[in-house]
This record gives sequence, C-alpha cells and structure tokens, in this order.
Amino acid sequence: MPHYKAPSPASLSARLVKIPAQSYLRDWIYGGIDGTVTTFAVVSGVVGGQLSPLVILILGFANLLADGFSMAASNYLGTKSESEQYQHYKAIESNNIETAPQVKKNDIKEIFSSKGVEGNTLDKVTDAITANKSLWIDTLLREQYGLPMAIRSPYKAALYTFCAFVLFGLVPLLPYVFSIASPFFWSCLLTGVVFFVIGSVKSHWSLHSWLHSGVETLAIGAITAFLAYIIGWLLRVYLTT
Repeated sequence: MPHYKAPSPASLSARLVKIPAQSYLRDWIYGGIDGTVTTFAVVSGVVGGQLSPLVILILGFANLLADGFSMAASNYLGTKSESEQYQHYKAIESNNIETAPQVKKNDIKEIFSSKGVEGNTLDKVTDAITANKSLWIDTLLREQYGLPMAIRSPYKAALYTFCAFVLFGLVPLLPYVFSIASPFFWSCLLTGVVFFVIGSVKSHWSLHSWLHSGVETLAIGAITAFLAYIIGWLLRVYLTT
C-alpha cells in the first residue's frame, strides 16, 4: 500500500474548490473485460464445435460490433436514467425548500443529529448549510437519497464502454485475422495476457496487489472460455450422433 503524503494547505484548498472529475474507469474495465470474454467465448465455442476459422471471423466480428454497440447503448441509457433521477429529485427538493423551508431545515438538523452533532454546534451547522441553497439541496440529495455530488456524462460512459469492448475484444480474433499457425493457442495466450493486464491495471484503484487482481481477472475469463468450449463440444457431439 502506498505511503500517504499529506497535501499542502494550498493544494488542499484548490482541491476543495475544484469540482471533482468524474471517473469512467468502471466503464473502461467493464467494456474491456466483457468484450474480451464474449469474443473469446465465441472463439472457444466454435473451436469446441470444430467449425471452420471463417465461422470464427464472421461470428467474432458480428459479436464484436453488435454486442459492443448494445453494451454502449445500455450503459448510455442507464447513466442517462441516473442523470434524470438526479435532476428529478433536485427539482423536488428545490421546490420543497421554497414552499416549506422550515421542514427542510429540520431535515438537515435531523441528518447531522443522527451523525452525533449536538447542541450549539448542530444549530451552527444547520444554519450554515441552509444559508446556501445549492449546498442545502446537495446535502439533501446526498444524505436522503444517496445520490452522488455529480452525475457522469452518459455520452462519455457509452463511448468508453464501446471503445474498450472493441479494442480488447478484437485481441482473441487477431490470430485468425492474420492466419497465424495454431491460432487457437495464440488466441488463448493473447486473451490471457489481456485479462491479466486489465486486472493488474485495476489494482491501482484497489486494496489488492496487482498480482492478485490480475490472477483473479484471468481466472474469471478462463472459466468463461472453458464453459463456452465445453458447450460447443457438447453441441457438436449431440448434433453429429
């Protein structure tokens, strides 16, 4: 775990004033892992079914683009719904503050009272927050509805998901695109490397080591690929007997 270095007063003040940047890490990792898993599952299933490499390329690229767009669209709609929900509750609380300010002021007092703030300090905190309407609304949204301070862009969420899906999902197909000898072996190897790298990068935002995160992601991908291969093999046996 990295050693904590206390920020200077100037840098801390600048950080508090600046609006926190939204993270799209989860969209990148989600798209990357899903793209690699689903595309390699196609490769494994087709190889298990002993079909031709041409089938791998057709199904692989069809899956890559169609599923990538589907995931991006789903992420866009989901993130957009979060934004709409945020704006909906923000409008409600803004109206409530205008029509029943004392009630909403009591809500703030109850929120901080439940956190252990008491007496004169509680009154000061309540007065300070309710003196700023934006802060008042943000506090109600965060404490009463569990909403974040800022909402991520649905367009960026969708773009990161699609790009990661296509970029990493293309890797299992590369040995077949370039007609490399023993393509399934190289597809397995490259896909394993991708899983491990994604997991290792993810560890920078995790309490686990890069090795633990890399092996964990690799294991999940390997299980998925194995299941796809077995299903393809069983279907071939069933349909040819």
